[in-house]
Order: sequence, then C-alpha cells, then structure tokens
Amino acid sequence: MVQLEDLNCDLLIVGAGPAGLMAATWAARCGLHARIIDKRGSKVFHGQADGLQCRSLEIFDSFGFADRVWKEANHMLEICLWNPDESGRIRRTDRIPDTIPGISRFQQVVLHQGRIERFFLDSLSKYSKIEVERGVLPAELDIDHSKSEDYDAYPITVKLRHLGDDAATPFQHSTNVPDGLFRSSLAKDDTDDLIRKSKGKEGTTETVRAKYMIGCDGAHSWTRRQLGFHMEGEQTDFIWGVLDIVPITNFPDIRMRCAIHSAESGSVMVIPRENKLVRLYIQLTEVRSAGQQVDRSAITPEIILKAAQKIMSPYKLSYDYCDWWTAYQIGQRVGNKFSCDDRVFLVGDAVHTHSPKAGQGMNVSMQDAYNLGWKIGLVVNGIAKRSILKTYQSERRRVAQDLIAFDHRFSRLFSGRPAKDAADEAGISMSEFKDAFEKGNMFASGLAVDYGASVLVAKAEDSADQRDGTDVGPQTNGHTNGIGKVVGKQELASNIKMGMRFPSFQVLNQADARPWQFAKFLKSDGRFRVILFAGNLKNTQQFERVQAFGEQLAKPDSFIHRHTPPTKRIDSVIEIFVIHSAPRREVEFLDLHEIFHPFDEKKGWDYNKVFVDDLSYHEGHGEAYKNYGVDKERGCVVIARPDQYVGWIGELEDVRDMDRYFSEILLPQA
Repeated sequence: MVQLEDLNCDLLIVGAGPAGLMAATWAARCGLHARIIDKRGSKVFHGQADGLQCRSLEIFDSFGFADRVWKEANHMLEICLWNPDESGRIRRTDRIPDTIPGISRFQQVVLHQGRIERFFLDSLSKYSKIEVERGVLPAELDIDHSKSEDYDAYPITVKLRHLGDDAATPFQHSTNVPDGLFRSSLAKDDTDDLIRKSKGKEGTTETVRAKYMIGCDGAHSWTRRQLGFHMEGEQTDFIWGVLDIVPITNFPDIRMRCAIHSAESGSVMVIPRENKLVRLYIQLTEVRSAGQQVDRSAITPEIILKAAQKIMSPYKLSYDYCDWWTAYQIGQRVGNKFSCDDRVFLVGDAVHTHSPKAGQGMNVSMQDAYNLGWKIGLVVNGIAKRSILKTYQSERRRVAQDLIAFDHRFSRLFSGRPAKDAADEAGISMSEFKDAFEKGNMFASGLAVDYGASVLVAKAEDSADQRDGTDVGPQTNGHTNGIGKVVGKQELASNIKMGMRFPSFQVLNQADARPWQFAKFLKSDGRFRVILFAGNLKNTQQFERVQAFGEQLAKPDSFIHRHTPPTKRIDSVIEIFVIHSAPRREVEFLDLHEIFHPFDEKKGWDYNKVFVDDLSYHEGHGEAYKNYGVDKERGCVVIARPDQYVGWIGELEDVRDMDRYFSEILLPQA
C-alpha cells in the first residue's frame, strides 16, 4: 500500500452527513484549510432523515440556501391525532398546529436528506475548494496532549485509508428497495471490518496532521472509541420500522402529519413528504428484543407494511412504489464527554442517540456543528481565544440532555398502549400524550435552546452550573480586570433573551424604505454583531446619546479597533447595526455617526447598516420595538454572537462592559 506524504490541515472532519457538512460550511465561510472525509462512496440518495425544524431553516437562511429547501420541501402545517374510541376503532380526536404560530419566519418542513446534503455541497463549492473525500476511512488517531494549548501546533495525527469501490459501498439486503439497515441501531458497525479489508488492497494510506478534528461519524463513532469516551443511557425493547412509500389508501389524513394510536396493535406516525411520498414510522409490536439482539432478517418491507395495516384498520393501506425502508430500536444515550483537550470534538449521533419520531436527530446534530464551527474558525484565524472552545461542551451537552429527557417521555407515550378508561393505570393517557405533543412543539422547533452563563453569555448565574461542571466563565481568576464578571441587563429587551437566538421581525432600510426580516442581515460569516436600538432619534437628548455612543466606538483604542486586524474593514470582526424608532422620513441617514455606516473609498457609504421600525408601503408595520420588548424612546444595545445567539444586553452608556465582554473572547490584533 502506497504511503502518501504527511499533510497538514486546520480542521479534519470525519463524516460527511448533514452535521459534517455543516462543520465544513463554517470552515468554508471562515477560510479554513479543512478536509472532510467519509467512508461511504457517495452521498445519501434515499431515505435517512427528512424533518427540518424552524431553527435549522433559519440557519440555512443565514448561509444563503434556505430558499432552495423552502421551494422543494413539503410544508407541515397541521397535526392530526387519531385514537381508539370505545369500540376500539381509530378516530380523529384532535387537530393542532404543527409549528407554534408566530415563533419564527419559517415553519417545519420535510425534505429528503440527500437534497439537504446537495445544498450544502453546492454551498461548499461556491465559497471554497473544500470537497468531500469519499471512500476514505480514519484508521489510527494520535493526540500530542503536550501541544494542545499551542495555537500554532498540529497536535492531532490521523492515518487515513482510501478504500476500494466495493468496500465503500454499503451492503443492501435481499430486496430491490434501498434500505437503511446499515445505518440502523439494529446494525453492528462495519468500520473495523472496512479497516481490515483495506489492508494490503487497492488504494493508499496517508498521514494527516490537524489543528482540530470533529467526529461526525454517527452512533457507532470510530472517533469516540479512539478517545475512550462512552455513551450513558438506556435501550428500550421497542422496535420500529420505517417506510417511504407512495401510499394507496382511503385513510383521510394521509397528507397530514398524524399520530395514530391503535387499541392493541401499536402506533404509527404519518409524515407526508415531497413528490407524493409519505413516511410511516410503524411500531413493530410483534418484534421485540427482550434484551437480545434482534434478528434483522425477520424485518422486511412486507412485515412493516402488515404492521401498519393492522394499526390503521379498518382503513386500507398498500403501495406500488417504495422508495426506502429501515428499522431501528429506540434508545436514549448521551456521551460522557464531547471533546478531548478542546482539540478533538464529537458532534451529533456520536454523542447523543434517540428515537427519530420527534424530528430531532439531523436538526440537533447540525446545530451541534453550527455551535462549534465558528468557534474553531475564529480561533484558527487568530481572532478569538481558545477558551471559547470550552463552551461547546457546556452548551451542547445541556441541549443533548434536554433532548434525551424529551425523547424519553415522548417515545414512551407514543409506543405505549392507550388507556381504556381512567382506571386503566397500565395504559397511556391520550390527554397526557396531546399535552406532551403541544409542549414538545416549542422544543422540537429548535427555538427553546437557552445557553447558560459563560464567557459568551453574560447571564448573572454561575458559569460552572452547566450540568457537566465545565467552568466557562472569565479566565482572569473568575474576574475581569479585578472588577467582576460582566452581566447584561435583560430587563432592557424583554423578548430578546440572553442565551437564546436573536428573534426576527420586520424593519425598513432607512436608505431605500425596503422592508426586511432583520435576521436576513445576521449572516453566518463569523462576525459578532452590535445591534443598537437607537430609540427615538427625533428626541434631541436621545440623538446625542446615540452620537456619543458612536464616538466611543470610533475611538482608536475602542474594542472595535483593538480586535480588528489593521488591514481589514472596520466591520470585519464586529459589525454594527442600527434600528431606530423615529419616523423614517424625519431622519437623515448621513446625520448618524460614520461608524454606523462605514465609508469605503471604492464603494462609498454602506447603506445596509441602518434600519427603522416604521410602516412599509406594502408590508404593513413590523412593530419591531414592541415585539422585541425594547423601549421606543431610550432603546438599548444588544451583542449577538456569530451564531445569532444573544450574548449581552445593556445601555448605550455601558461601553466599558461591552469592552470587557469582548476582551474575554477576542484577541487584540497587532
């Protein structure tokens, strides 16, 4: 086997599913030298994950391709609940909205994972030269722990094996229909077999040295095993089958998302998809593990269909076309650690596994990578301190634990037998199930994520109280310049929550009156944002406050200048936006301090930095100040992280606190 020369890279990503591609997308936007490898010979073409929650679409929009998803996907607007009546016949008992109205500019949609991967791949090719290297397997991992804190070191050494075409193609079972059993929780991992097969056969090996590494390699994660980490949790005996079919049926709600509980035969979840497809999650009550390894040969599309027919009786169900099928065993587990030396990180299924029925797997996995990618990017580029990398575990392990708790309750309510009456203690209360479904909608949207106090989130609570003991507070003996940690003033913006994503409402561009959802300008490009709610600029005293704030930011020794490389634009690290509440026609754009609309010798003034909460000619009034919970006269200042999560809130006079906030995160630039 040929040994290629040793190569260096900033970031090595193992696994090219949605989580790995999300990490690679951040690497592309931050200009990193990154490599992404996958042991499979091609991207996904059938099945796998399909649900996209509101937050994921907001993230896609920040990268510029949410519109492609929105056009192709099936939109989920209503959930129908079906339960047995007194005679045992299933009947529709309720309808509820699939997405809570008003919480996002997007609603939940479903689209084949392969298309989502395609949008990521197109984005990578547009912004970088990063390409997925397929049929490549990591075989050996070594970490030089003594060099972990050296910014310029490459402490990670990985030996890669390039597989032949046969080894890189997953085995399909005895059916003409593509299946996902090779990625199912019922399947044993084939990584070690592939490593053995590749020895002495076609292909090459190479050694890569990396500054950072992300394992996005699934529930059987090779990376996790090399680190010696383990998963904590439990496995149930519940076995579920999945069919992607074009259904032939008289069931009236087949194009609605449905939760169907039968009296004795189990449950079905109906997910209508694009191109007339419908996904059915079907409880296989006659296939139980009882603590033993399930015989996968006993599970076929025909077996799964018969289970669905029994549950949905007396309605008829059949199909002529099946696009994909699989089966899985419900389990809820969380990794004991998410990173090693803040150099090698685990993301997605590599650190949390659960049932797929709440549509969380792909979403939470991508959002793990979304949380991590910009942090690595800023550290590698010498913009941010390495200490921010500790917040990955403190923030995302907490989310994983919340996910597991939610899924634990939800999956058991879904898999349980409905109670026959109030005295049936062994059965599941359908009112309890509906309540869990409705309360779970906020969590399932991805918008309930609330990061705790840290160097990145200026909450008053103890930064070590993150459920895993990680101390992610200021690094100067727990204080900053001997003054104490920075704490934001939440009361100034009641609906902009520190630790949560910055919400979006309509504002108008001051220069051209065009209405925008403000979040359109919070792009995922690695920049922090200072959002100045400038209040009523027609009030002379308020206008002077705003101008004085601008003067402070424009000083040569301000945090803006101190953390911006001298050769870069003034807004290249920290971008400033203004949203004021005065009538648009009574405010002149150029009257505001230049720091709020920077001048470029070749491009002139920047006209996309100043906005107003005012009436649009065609889109009505966004009432942004009211919706944000900000005082229309005095306003406030908000700092948003590069991932749009709110880090700090304060008064216009609190420039010193802003300086201290950024000083704990960013490095001074020469």
